[in-house]
Amino acid sequence: MSSPRTWDIFCRVVDNFGDIGVSWRLARQIAAEQDGVVRLWVDDLGRLKALCPRVNSTHAVQRVAGIEVHRWDDDLSAVRPAQVVIEAFGCGLPNRYVAAMLECGRRPLWIVLEYLSAESWVKEHHGLPSPHPQWPLRRYFFFPGFESGTGGLLRETGLIERREAFGQSGRDRFWASLGFQPPAPGSTVVSMFAYDRAPLNGLLAAWEQGAEPVVLAVPTGIMAKSLLGYAGAGHPGVGGSVRRGSLELRVLPFVEQPRYDELLWACDCNFVRGEDSFVRAQWAARPLVWNVYPQEESAHWRKLDAFLGLYCGGLSEVAAAALQKFWRSWNGCADPSGPGDAWRAFWRHRETFEAHARAWAIQLANTRDMTSRLAQFCRDRLK
Repeated sequence: MSSPRTWDIFCRVVDNFGDIGVSWRLARQIAAEQDGVVRLWVDDLGRLKALCPRVNSTHAVQRVAGIEVHRWDDDLSAVRPAQVVIEAFGCGLPNRYVAAMLECGRRPLWIVLEYLSAESWVKEHHGLPSPHPQWPLRRYFFFPGFESGTGGLLRETGLIERREAFGQSGRDRFWASLGFQPPAPGSTVVSMFAYDRAPLNGLLAAWEQGAEPVVLAVPTGIMAKSLLGYAGAGHPGVGGSVRRGSLELRVLPFVEQPRYDELLWACDCNFVRGEDSFVRAQWAARPLVWNVYPQEESAHWRKLDAFLGLYCGGLSEVAAAALQKFWRSWNGCADPSGPGDAWRAFWRHRETFEAHARAWAIQLANTRDMTSRLAQFCRDRLK
């Protein structure tokens, strides 16, 4: 059987850009590579507009990039469900829509797209069916992951080739397009995307007082305000910069998804958070630092350690220890030395981490991408 023709994706914006970032990438890839007719239902069009400026946040229905985008409300009584219905990250489905699913001659395939994790239990639970506690319908739980036996990672066709073609000339063009000079030779160029509880001040002090120049690129918004507050500067506006010691802070516009990849490629080290930027940083094949989404009872530390257990494979004991110490410090695990000292120990292994990041990206690219696996999963169950 060919891939399902019609798809509905439901997304509630919980973590600013993480949930909608994944949902929007998935919708575009299904439409472009699986010949799917996709409707995306989202409750916060403003967040989607930040990722795709063509979106009009005042329109209830619109067509953007081949996707039919709907503002999600609860009045879906006249909507005919698609062949595949994706409930992104446990957001739930409207009762009227579920009732319409029950009335279909051939009931749609209900997929619960779960959050990404490297924890060992993911392979055991990926793809399992579960009866809904309220409705006489069965759902399937689809878990993204890093290993075989999971749902894989989002990766559109041609991504690796675009990254390889970017090169130094692409870096220079990227900075010029945002109104900046290319960073001076010898600078360490860093992108910053983190949660507000990240221990910024200790790291910024280490960069400010360091012997080597650091260019820190941050998108406009709350994080930029925090960084500028450290620098004791008013907001210079998008395209502006502030210098303090060896540190130069550049305030960037919030770029749409394809340009975010270019930002990652234009930097030497990328600080990322949550899920969507975390995955893109791995495809960027650059050293990265992950700020995991905070959870109750420090459950996110288990998620962090599970990934570190995979990612550090192949690193020397010394390099792995430096990476783990800095990542844990950045995520608030107990570390009396603070992120400044941990950064210096981490960045001494820069060349090792650069080679490792490329090898890791190659390893991931040798497996099928998430959208292909999802389409195959659905084909197998719609026969």
